[in-house]
Amino acid sequence: MRKLADYLAGHPGRPVRIGRERLRQVLHARGISFQRTRTWKESTDPDRDAKLDRIEHVTSAYPDRCFGFDQFGPLSIRPCHGVCWAPRKHPARLRATYHRTHGIRYFHGCYRLGDDQLWGVVREHKGASHTLAALKSIRAARPGGYRLFVIMDNLSASKTPAIRRWAKRENVELCFTPVNASWANPIEAQFGPVRTFTMGGSDHPSHTVLARKLQAYLRWRNAHARHPGVLAAQRRERARVRSERQQRWGRPKPKAA
Repeated sequence: MRKLADYLAGHPGRPVRIGRERLRQVLHARGISFQRTRTWKESTDPDRDAKLDRIEHVTSAYPDRCFGFDQFGPLSIRPCHGVCWAPRKHPARLRATYHRTHGIRYFHGCYRLGDDQLWGVVREHKGASHTLAALKSIRAARPGGYRLFVIMDNLSASKTPAIRRWAKRENVELCFTPVNASWANPIEAQFGPVRTFTMGGSDHPSHTVLARKLQAYLRWRNAHARHPGVLAAQRRERARVRSERQQRWGRPKPKAA
């Protein structure tokens, strides 16, 4: 605030002399605050609007038949910063790591919008066979044979002929998000709590322990889907991935008539 007031007072074209408190009041009245800049990668998909319209339609009209699928990762064995309970003025210390010899893993997650349930498994890599296995688990969750809608990203492993044939045979519509617009997938907001409660403030010794902790969190999360901590972490994740535009689907607001 002091630097801004000095800049205004010394402006060569039109100097403005104003006190810091008065300047703060003027900025506050106009909704301006000092904050970090953010970046946004615009989608260049020619079918962006059609894909977003379809996703918005199925999530609002058929929430009980709508699912989200995505990969969360890469997950590596390393100390992760976070928060935890500790004695005052004696924060928990995390070791430094220079050699990572455990490789990486990916969490293949499935999210059911109707009853707000999340499940998945940890895999060594991404692949069409793993994606198909996750889709089969989604179909098993709704075995009635009626039409289901699965929102996915544009990963090549999600578009193989085998997956398309299976989806046609099992009456499953694959709703792909636009390129560079994975934020349109409702499962993205669920990965924020996973990162907060499983990865944050952790130092797992192996991928086996990490997978066990992850499954333990999923069991707790599905039993407490409306827990205030889970909801707060979801809001933070939504703000992180798409608050730059202040619109749900990242489109310009319609001009008033």
